[in-house]
Parts: sequence; C-alpha cells; structure tokens
Amino acid sequence: MSSRIRPAEGGDVPAIAGCVRASYAKYVGRIGKEPAPMREDHAAGVEAGGTYVLVEDGEVIGTITMRLEGDHLFVGTVAVRPDRQGEGFGGMLMAFAESRAAGEGLEEIRLYTNEKMWENLAFYGRLGFEETHRKLDGGYRRIFLRKRVDDRVGFDIEGETGMRGAHDGR
Repeated sequence: MSSRIRPAEGGDVPAIAGCVRASYAKYVGRIGKEPAPMREDHAAGVEAGGTYVLVEDGEVIGTITMRLEGDHLFVGTVAVRPDRQGEGFGGMLMAFAESRAAGEGLEEIRLYTNEKMWENLAFYGRLGFEETHRKLDGGYRRIFLRKRVDDRVGFDIEGETGMRGAHDGR
C-alpha cells in the first residue's frame, strides 16, 4: 500500500469531516464539549485552500490544515482515522507541514492543542515542539507550541509547488 498527501478537493469534505470527528471524539468527555476541530466548516476550509488529505488506495485516512501567518506556518488541525493511528501517519503529516514551511522560507511552525489532550502534547514534544504559553482562547484552555523548521526536510506533493494563495484569512 502506498500513501500520499495531496490538496483536498470538494469531494473529500465528507471523508475529512468523518476523519476529524472520529479522531477527536475521544476528547469530548475529557474536555466537556466538542474540540474545536469538530466544529469547523471543513467545506469552507477546503475551498479556502491549505487543507490536505493523506490518501491510501484512494481512501482518506488523515488530514491536515495549515496557513501562512506572516513569518511562520500555522498548523490548525491534524487528524488520522483512529483505526490507522500509531502507524506513523501523524508524523508524516507533520513532516509534510515542515517541508511546506521550509519551501516557503519560513523558520517556524506554530500550533496549539487543548491542555487536556495529553497524547498530543507528548506527540508534538517528540517532534521537537516547545511550549510558548498557555491561555484561554476561543473558550478552550490551549497550549501554544512552536518548532524551528529544519530546512533539510523534503516532501513531495501532487499538484502543488507552493502555498502562496493558500491563505485562508483565519
């Protein structure tokens, strides 16, 4: 089986929404409400650009959203279907984001996660992210993280040569 990452298309929206819902469902009880990615308008995100899907044998098994924000790349949502977690796909999506940032000449990737998503904190820590601060943001207790971009990272993407134009205004 071979997997690849490509820009999301309109027809991918149901699979993206299903992947995100399934991936984040385990946190609803812990947080006390749906995590922010479960509440996103995935169709609008795909339309705006910056949403990518990880596909294996024609099936969406993961997704990532990202956008340029001045001097850094912001990663919004990272999700891998629960039945495929633990196979390295989250790391593949994050390596893809780092490659995109390096390709744009950016020195840093930033993201946040909910403070009750301990698994995510451990995952991002293993990838070299460091905590910058914590705050209540959008009704969620978030931990903000950053990572310096390794410009030696390389990743091939179908049908896209850069992120310019993938600004989604959020």
